[in-house]
Parts: sequence; structure tokens; C-alpha cells
Amino acid sequence: MITVDDRVGLRLVRADGSQVLLPLPALRDRCECTECQHPGGQRLVDPACLPVDLHAEVVHVDNDSLQVVWQPERHHSTYSLAALALAPIVPPAAPLWTAEDADLLVRAAHCDLVGEDTESQRELLRWLRGVAAMGCGVMTGVPIEDGEVARVAELFGFVRRTNYGRWFDVRTHVDPTNLANTSLGLPPHTDNPYRDPVPTMQLLHCHHTSASGGLNVLVDGWRVADELRQLDPAGFLQLVARSVTFAYRGDGAVLRTAAPLIELEPNGTVRAVRSNHRSLQQLPAASSDTEAEELADWYRGYSLFARLVADASFHIQVQLQPGDLFIVDNRRVLHGRTAYDSNGGTRHLQGCYADIDGLHSTIRVLEATLDQPVVVQ
Repeated sequence: MITVDDRVGLRLVRADGSQVLLPLPALRDRCECTECQHPGGQRLVDPACLPVDLHAEVVHVDNDSLQVVWQPERHHSTYSLAALALAPIVPPAAPLWTAEDADLLVRAAHCDLVGEDTESQRELLRWLRGVAAMGCGVMTGVPIEDGEVARVAELFGFVRRTNYGRWFDVRTHVDPTNLANTSLGLPPHTDNPYRDPVPTMQLLHCHHTSASGGLNVLVDGWRVADELRQLDPAGFLQLVARSVTFAYRGDGAVLRTAAPLIELEPNGTVRAVRSNHRSLQQLPAASSDTEAEELADWYRGYSLFARLVADASFHIQVQLQPGDLFIVDNRRVLHGRTAYDSNGGTRHLQGCYADIDGLHSTIRVLEATLDQPVVVQ
């Protein structure tokens, strides 16, 4: 059954008794005629030009289509009832993980997914889907050449150039400006929280390792944030509500931005975390008792978040060998490493940044090209 009126708009009752309700402006906006929509799919009508007193006159309705005339425009629109009745696509919830899920970490050999043949494309799609679902992945057998890490990023998107360059080296320096270039252990963290926007993907490619230690650690920040929400709701809410400042100075750059440590989607699920104590600036003192209580909640939540991140039960460990590469969703997966003995050997990685919209786009293109079932990201 279908009705259209000025108060409710479109009411379409499906065979199972569920309803589709669209107010008149939403129905008008769905017109796909050549005046309203370009063949490429982009809308042509400026909503500022539409009448505020829209009225729809139904001129025809059957099992396949609905035709209306819009007043006072006298514009004719035809709609597919099947399209209007489609249930909304709900993206699957991201599978949150802990150390027990190490076997889920997607792996692929570089030689199996860089070709242009169908099998290579299928393998690339499998690997990218795994990275999108878990927020991280490993590639083996990547040629040990300068800039190869950037060429891997270009398999799915574009390199995000920063003040560190198109790609950058991570190895021990005598007088480093960045702790990554020491042999010290690095607690799990997200990269570049002082940027706006933050690079959403990071890749690290192992060129050489002969030092003892230097084990890479991956942590699902979304999983940790959800744990924090359960254990300390007030602290969690402060990490969501209060913006804090991250800053960096060096390499010819002075970078600074303010953002909350935890960002939520409108439905309340975690969208992103920023966690890097090295670049976090001191929070200002409170000026009232209420602010002091909120600040105490923030520090309590922050301390608990840090303890959870440090908890080995959340760690997936990856021992990179020369030619291995790992990739992380920098909005989600914290990465770190154990300390290593720089006197007993050397360690050299190359890294670069990219963005996740390219990864999701490439997945959709490959799904269409290979006629694969679509996995919504």
C-alpha cells in the first residue's frame, strides 16, 4: 500500500508490514529525471531553489512505479517503488579484537597481489577487505628498495606527503629529534595526532633487522575504548567531550591541533582514537570545583585507557623480517615496539602515510570489476 500526503509525505507499507516513510522534501530530492540528476549520478537541483510549500499530486501508481506532479513547480517525477521499498543498508559492526585474535590478522605475499591478472586482483581484494575489517594487515616479500612502501600504498590509494617526505626512514640516530629513531621501546600509539586531518593509514616496511628485540605491537584502540566505557563511564565521557592539544616541533615544522582522545559516531560507536603521550600537551588547570571534578575524571579515564593499552591481553605481536610490511588504520589501531639492542645490530624501516577513503574506494572498484559480493565499509 502507498499513500502520499502533505503531513506525512510518502508512506509505503512493505509486504511484511514494515513501513517506509519519506517527507515530501526527501521524496522530491530523489527525482532522477534529466532536469534533476546528471547521468553521472550527481544532483542538479539546488535545494535553495525548491518551494517551501511543496505539494505532491499522485497521477499514477501501480506495482512498479509512482508518478507525481509537484506543486507549485508543476514538475513531473517518476519513482521506482522497488527502489523506494529497499531496506536501508546497515554496515556490519567492525569485529573488535584482542591478543586472542592474532590468527585473524590478514596476510598476503606481495608477489600474489601486484599483477594485473584476475587472480592477483582477487588476492588484493581479499587483503584489502581484511585490512578494512580489522584495521591492520601484513604483507610479506615486499622488495627491499627505497620508496617501495609508497608503491604498496599506491596499490589502493595515494601517498599522504608530510613534512617527513613522501616516505621516511625509521632507524637509530645518534641525536634524534623523534623517539622513533632511537632504540627505546615505544608504547602503542597513534601517529601524528598533532595534524588536522590526521593521516588515516600508516605503512611500515622492514628493510633490515639484526638487533635483538624491536618486536612490533598492535592494539585495537576501538576495543580498548569500549572496555574503558564499561569500566569507567564518567572517564570515558570526559575523553570524548574534552578537546586536548597535541603539538610537534621539528623537521622544519611546527604542528598543533586540539581534539578529543576518543571520537564517536552519531550512533555512539567509536569512530577514532588519538593516543600519543609524547606529543600531548599539559591540560590547563580548572577554575571551579565542577571543572576540577571533570578534570579528575579525565585524568582517571586517561590513566585507565593507558593501562589497558599497555595490557598484553590486548596486544598482537608481529616480528617483522626484511621484506615484511604492516599497515594500520591510524584512527583505530595503535602500534608500538619493544626496545632493541642497537649495540648488537641494526634496524631500518621505511614508512609512509595514506588515507582510508582510497582503500575503501579500491575495494568497491574491485568488487564491481570482479563481480564480487559487496562488503559495505
